[in-house]
Amino acid sequence: MTIHIGLAGWGDHDSLYPRGTKAGDKLKVYAEHFRTVEVDSTFYAIQSQERFAAWVGSTPDTLHFVVKAYQGMTGHQRGDAPGDQELDAMTAAFCRMLEPAREAGRLTAALFQYPPWFDCTSGNVLLLREMKRRMSGFPCALEFRHQSWFEGGMREKTLAFMQKEGWIHSICDEPQAGVGSVPTVLAPTDKEATIVRMHGRNESGWNSGGKPNWREVRYLYRYSEDELREWADKLTQLERLSGTVSVIFNNNSGGDAADNAKQLMRLLGLKRPDGEEPKVGRADDEPPDVEQLELF
Repeated sequence: MTIHIGLAGWGDHDSLYPRGTKAGDKLKVYAEHFRTVEVDSTFYAIQSQERFAAWVGSTPDTLHFVVKAYQGMTGHQRGDAPGDQELDAMTAAFCRMLEPAREAGRLTAALFQYPPWFDCTSGNVLLLREMKRRMSGFPCALEFRHQSWFEGGMREKTLAFMQKEGWIHSICDEPQAGVGSVPTVLAPTDKEATIVRMHGRNESGWNSGGKPNWREVRYLYRYSEDELREWADKLTQLERLSGTVSVIFNNNSGGDAADNAKQLMRLLGLKRPDGEEPKVGRADDEPPDVEQLELF
């Protein structure tokens, strides 16, 4: 039973890195702090296998990857839906990209987050079945953004479907802001893994999609100590039911994700992969050690 805590992406969390850290060195430094990372660049473009192999090869075995599925595979792109042949090609390229992490035993899951307009219909259930078939052999996590999957009597049916089809449940902490949000459902669907994604609770900013600054607003939230303490208890419950619980903080609009992740690690008594205690604040805020001069 294990809890891994980390962040969505590694490039934007300035507090982790000493000033002057090069972009190419950030993932290696990140791996000193956390045991899991969500690769979100893959949502916008499927990366080359060589690039992913470099990410795996430059980091220690303690770092595990949650990899966000390409937006063309989850229906985020507006316009005509891709046909079966196009989806087959996308998925094949995505799976090739994942191979280095899978071969190294460090792929937690490919994360399929579906858009707010992906509601609970028989047609969409069929799409999920087909996507899981395309991803055969790879661990896959499923996250919804439409309430219909969990409201009324659909909650238990959705969970049963995920368990039967082999989907890892990506549990959300997010604002309850209408049909385009889902409740926190503390129910693992896989014995080996569960994912928890902490999106913040900015209710007023959650439905800001389409506005120029929506990325800056939606995830602008800092969890309080009490809120994190509640989650520490929930994670302890989940840990008993699932082999590994991977917690991803996605509330980075204001730079709060890294601090909140470290706070939660401290509440759970977790140390960094390098054995150090997690410290909240900038990596280089503390003054350097100064050697005492011998005056006499």
